[in-house]
Amino acid sequence: MISYRKAGVNDQKAEALVDIISQQVKKTGFHRKLFGGIGFFGGLVPVPAGYKKPLFVSSCDGVGTKILIAKALEKYDTIGIDLVAMNCNDVAVCGARPLFFLDYLAVGKLKLEREEKIIEGIVKGCEIAGCGLAGGETAQMPDVYSEDDFDLAGFCVGMVEKGKILGPSKVKEGDILIGVCSNGVHSNGFSLIRKVFFAGRGMKRNLLSYHSSLGRSLGEELLRPTYIYSTMLSYLAEKKLIHAAAHITGGGIPGNLSRILPENLNARVNLNAWNIPGIFQLIQEKGRIKTKEMFNVFNMGVGLVMAVSESAVSDVRATAQNHGFRTFHIGDICKGSGKVRFFRESPR
Repeated sequence: MISYRKAGVNDQKAEALVDIISQQVKKTGFHRKLFGGIGFFGGLVPVPAGYKKPLFVSSCDGVGTKILIAKALEKYDTIGIDLVAMNCNDVAVCGARPLFFLDYLAVGKLKLEREEKIIEGIVKGCEIAGCGLAGGETAQMPDVYSEDDFDLAGFCVGMVEKGKILGPSKVKEGDILIGVCSNGVHSNGFSLIRKVFFAGRGMKRNLLSYHSSLGRSLGEELLRPTYIYSTMLSYLAEKKLIHAAAHITGGGIPGNLSRILPENLNARVNLNAWNIPGIFQLIQEKGRIKTKEMFNVFNMGVGLVMAVSESAVSDVRATAQNHGFRTFHIGDICKGSGKVRFFRESPR
């Protein structure tokens, strides 16, 4: 006799995971705002009051091959934070306040201890971001993934008042560019990182190796979770203290900062304005990677760039500091053609 379980799908474990998720969500304040709770056919979330011309903002993203680092070290409590960060940050740079988040976890075989750690990270990320986990999906796909394999994706919805959307239309000549520190590599460039450090065997051994330049093992460094900037960004947008913001992900500073530029303005970025963290220097030296390629792939220590009027710089930097972030005056906006230009001079 054949059965669903013999085919590789365990409904009882799936139900147990839903219970685990429900208990995790109940530890947060957001569950009281849900209609129907976790486990219904869809997550029901009320529209916040006070908006006159509200617009929904949505984002869908994953954490890429960073999950292979987590798998090698069997450490799964931070990649859920990464997942929330990648989505909520993208929503927040539009000026929106993240409202709710959903996750998609696909596995070859359910491993409740692993899944519980992943969910713990997602719930923690949602708390940092100020949004709720409204639901999601766990798919058992034994014919697609091996028993130990899994993948993660997330989806975030936020809301912004039409007149408070951040972006190119608000950026002006003379704006100052404020860079906000990253927490290392974040969640981009791991395919290149794996080629640099793990081309042969001994991946786990290499991850456990201690690097004095990092002050920790390589694995600990690479699994540092992506910073979540959304709470800070929501405050700055609400107070109209910033004109635009770029989340520095795949494509690096040039690929993402260019997205907030009008066609007639350039961004000038001073490469001497901040110290590049040791992990990027290690990657570049080990892989013999050109500097231009490094800046096109990685955040290089700057996870967020904001365009700010000169009069608001002090308030913006003070707000970032109050949220626990270091900032750098990395450049300005000038006449041009929508390009990002790098230069070097002593920082202010």
